Amino acid sequence: MMVTTTTQPMENNIERLVPFLKVSDIERSVRYYVDGLGFVMKNSWVHEGQLRWCWLEVGGAALMLQEFAREGLDSWQPKGKVGEGVSLVFICADALAVYRQALARGLQPTEPEVGNSMWVTSVSDPDGYRMEFESVTDVAEDTKLSEIEGPIPTP
Repeated sequence: MMVTTTTQPMENNIERLVPFLKVSDIERSVRYYVDGLGFVMKNSWVHEGQLRWCWLEVGGAALMLQEFAREGLDSWQPKGKVGEGVSLVFICADALAVYRQALARGLQPTEPEVGNSMWVTSVSDPDGYRMEFESVTDVAEDTKLSEIEGPIPTP
């Protein structure tokens, strides 16, 4: 059997990066991403009446979630939160709008602060994966939103 390959350069071949996150409770994670962050479930795999895997999208970003098996073939027992130390950065048109939406939906985002000429706010999902939302600004470095708008609301 002959395998054909292209000579297309790598930069013209890669189309999209979609993180695949292993989670401890897929139903809880889906609620977090869909109800909390506004993702939409575009595809899913249900086996024996239970959601096993899904593809979520918001804007131009996508994630895949799958609950790890605790017994049997391909089982895994993590020693801590599976997402600790992992950050996913979403470049946005308006990170402050994401912050306000997350607050309104009951999440606890960090207070937006300017770093590297970008507003940055973040949340951590139930498994410890950190989602950072950033948008370009001309506001001075290290400025916090509360320094501009006064005390920030607490959820």
